[in-house]
Amino acid sequence: MTDAPVLEATRRHLSERQAEVVGQLVEATAGEVTDTGYAGLTVRNVARRAGVAPATAYNYFSSKDHLLAELLWRRMAALPAVAPHAGGTLEGRLARTVQMMVQLTTGSPLVVGACTSALLNPTPDVKHLRDRIGTVIHQRFVDALGDDIDPTVVAVLEATYSGALLLAGMGHMDYEDVPGFLAQAARLMIRDRHGDGHGHGHGDGHGDEVAE
Repeated sequence: MTDAPVLEATRRHLSERQAEVVGQLVEATAGEVTDTGYAGLTVRNVARRAGVAPATAYNYFSSKDHLLAELLWRRMAALPAVAPHAGGTLEGRLARTVQMMVQLTTGSPLVVGACTSALLNPTPDVKHLRDRIGTVIHQRFVDALGDDIDPTVVAVLEATYSGALLLAGMGHMDYEDVPGFLAQAARLMIRDRHGDGHGHGHGDGHGDEVAE
């Protein structure tokens, strides 16, 4: 599992030196997009920042969107595991889970905005990583909500999460508000299905506060 993010860059095995170069390019992408934003990001500039030749960068990454998708995948894959049934209300566990994902980007909202834009790219390299990222998000939601959660609830929350990130990227929502927004959506769906707003969690049913 630890070498999976390395393999995602090109979908082939890399030597130690190649993996090091790929890592340098990915880290340079984070710094470059923070300075220039999505519009100003180029593979050539990332290569220059990483200290490698542009031709070398293109050997691993087909576009700036490919670089950004790899960056987001690595950060998602590095998150601490979600402890299933960790206590508290269902919506509180979900809020904490989403908060961990959002904290990947609070240092630079430009990064998450750029990554969100990149994931819309339909090319195979980006789609491959987008599917991997979607799988990680899905499993984190299931772990937070419990294996017995209705799959429809999970699907709706995944769509709500994606929509919230798009809204935040357009400036219509703060990224810090996304966890609470998802928790509220979960609370509404659970109330509709169970009639009491408590879901499958424990506690007083009013939801857990998201830690600052």
